Parts: sequence; C-alpha cells; structure tokens
Amino acid sequence: MTGEPLPEHPDFLWRNPEPRSSYDVVIVGAGGHGLATAYYLAENHGITNVAVLEKGWLAGGNMARNTTIIRSNYLWDESAAIYEHALKLWEGLPEELDYDFLFSQRGVLNLAHTLQDVREGVRRVNANRLNGVDAEWLEPDEVAEVCPILNVSPRTRYPVLGGTFQPRAGIAKHDHVAWALARRADELGVDLIQGCEVTGFLKDGDRVVGVETNRGRILAGRIGLAAAGHSSVLAERAGVRLPVQSHPLQALVSELHEPVHPTVVMSNHVHVYVSQAHKGELVMGAGVDSYNGYGQRGSFHVIEQQMAAAVELFPVFARAHVLRTWGGIVDVTPDASPIIGTTPVENLYVNCGWGTGGFKATPAAGWTFAHTIATGEPHPLNAPFALERFRTGALIDEHGAAAVAH
Repeated sequence: MTGEPLPEHPDFLWRNPEPRSSYDVVIVGAGGHGLATAYYLAENHGITNVAVLEKGWLAGGNMARNTTIIRSNYLWDESAAIYEHALKLWEGLPEELDYDFLFSQRGVLNLAHTLQDVREGVRRVNANRLNGVDAEWLEPDEVAEVCPILNVSPRTRYPVLGGTFQPRAGIAKHDHVAWALARRADELGVDLIQGCEVTGFLKDGDRVVGVETNRGRILAGRIGLAAAGHSSVLAERAGVRLPVQSHPLQALVSELHEPVHPTVVMSNHVHVYVSQAHKGELVMGAGVDSYNGYGQRGSFHVIEQQMAAAVELFPVFARAHVLRTWGGIVDVTPDASPIIGTTPVENLYVNCGWGTGGFKATPAAGWTFAHTIATGEPHPLNAPFALERFRTGALIDEHGAAAVAH
C-alpha cells in the first residue's frame, strides 16, 4: 500500500482519503465490526468525523476469512439477546444499506450424537424459546427431512440422535457485507483509511488522546479497538492487558457443485460444519487450533479430521475436491463471550473476544459499540459483556453454544 489516495471514480464504492490530523472518533480495524461501528456512529448518533484505520486492506482480516454463518441460538439470556438483535438487524440490512449481500435464511442445524448432546440441545431449545428465539428440536427422521443428504443411519460411528434447528438462521456473502457497510459509512462522511497501521497510542495521563501510525500521528477524542485477533497486542500498547488468547481458525472450500445442500449443518461432537455457498462450493470448518498464534493458516491434521467427519456425515461428498484452505486469527476469552465496553484507560473502548462468533454478530456489535463510544455508557445489550466481569466473576459461559467454532 503506497498510502496515496485513489483518483475519484464513479465505480469506487468508497473514497481512499489521506488521514487528517484529528478526528472525533478513531476506530482501529476495518473489518465487519469496525465498519459497522463507524456506520452506526454516523447513522444513529450523527457522529461523522470518524476515521477507520486498517493496517492492511479493508475487510482483509477475519471478515474475509470466515464461513459466513449467522444464527442467534445461544444458551444464556445475555448472549441470546445480543445475537437475536443482530439477526433482526441482518433481516433489514440489505434494504437499509441498499445492497444485496446474499443474506440467505436457510436455517442452521446443530446435530446431537450422544445422550449428553440431546440433553444440552433440548435445554438450549427451551432457553431459546423463553428468549423469543426461533428454535426447534428435531428427531432423526425430521433431521433427514431438513437435510436429505445427511447420513442418519444408526450404523455410523456417531449416529445422529436428533438436532436443534433455527429456521431464521443462515449465511451471507461476507465481502459484500463489508462493501455495503463501507459504502454507506463513506457516504455519511466517514474516512476509511487503508494501509494505516497503529503502532502506539498518545496519552495524557490516564487517557488516550490519539494514535501513532505509520502515516503519522492522528489525534482523537475517543478510540475504539475492533482488531479481532490482534486486540490484545494493541491494548497492551495502551497499557491495558486483556484476558484474550489468539488462535488460528481454519476452513476450506471445495470446487463448484450443483446445489445439493439445503441448509447449514454443524456437529459439535465430530467437529465439523458444512454449508454450500451461493456459487456452489462447499464451505467447511472445524474448531480452533489448540495452540496460540497469529498465523493466518492452520494445521493439516485439523483439516484431515474435519474431512473425515464431513465424509461420514455426508457420503455424497466423498469425491469432492478441496479447492483452497485459509485461516483467520480468533480472539477467545475465558468464558467464550465477547468484551464490549470501556477500559481502565479513559476514552479507550474495546470490542473483542468474539472468538469464532464475530461475523454473525456484526450489526449488533457495531450498534452497541457505537452507542458505548458515543455516550460513554454501555448499551443494555452489551452491558453484561464488560471487561470487569472477569474481576467480579459474572461470567457468561458460552462454550457449549460456541463449541464447534460457529
């Protein structure tokens, strides 16, 4: 990246401006959450003197490296509330942003292979219904009706004993989502600055007043971190230690096939999830790699294991070929729930710890983070996800609902 502004052109979705010397708000990270935060700062709060700084290219991090699953069937009240808010925003976002990003509500099916899986699935369905989230428990024959290509034979290594199903869940085209948010934020006056890496923070006592970048100093009234896997690295430069570990998370796609897979299928027990993208490729993933790291690649043995699981569940895929694999860097907290709110450093706000659930939360994360930055106080939806919960012990343990990574 040269840092030079692109010439004005009617085909560009957003400007590529030079950074100004100061802004009311600086957002670090031009992924889905950073872009959504900037959009809602402008749209909901009228704050348009905003810069979104991205060290690489817009949406080139986890936003371009996920498997696009959207659902809200989380166990605890706090999680269900924020993810259901996200899903309701997703349902109106294509019209609001005037951009068809291929949001497809084809449903998400979570399989149960053990009696414990069944108990946990039924519990989650009941919890979802109490929170107004659409959820159903399906017996094996009903699972086969929803996804006919799934092997529900009792003679498999891990027989399907049933599953939870959320009909309103689905997928969307991740890069189109980013472009839609970027275009609208730019139209509202937000500066989207690529090739601008934050290398440090300017402080006046216990408050931040700006950032050091590879393109010079930028002063800011308030700063929001939305850098996913690198959030802990950035926060430490400002003097804040976050309870976050970063892990590689990998996924893969096949070559193109005719439409055969009607929904999204996830299995916590055998650790694989499979959907079919709009163009026809099979999109598959597994859980996070066990080691910590910042590499955007994964381990071969994880791919090997998820392929074995996928072929057992879907014998029809046995002759499919892997076209490419990729990895993202996910930030995981001790309770598998995000951190959205203030930090001990005045005027510094953080949105991180989404682990593998960041994409589905994009609009709600932006909505609540924008509210917190604009008002200095958390929105009711993100108040439970404050950093201080790790001091008070008021944790929101979502390891079960997020166990397979999505």
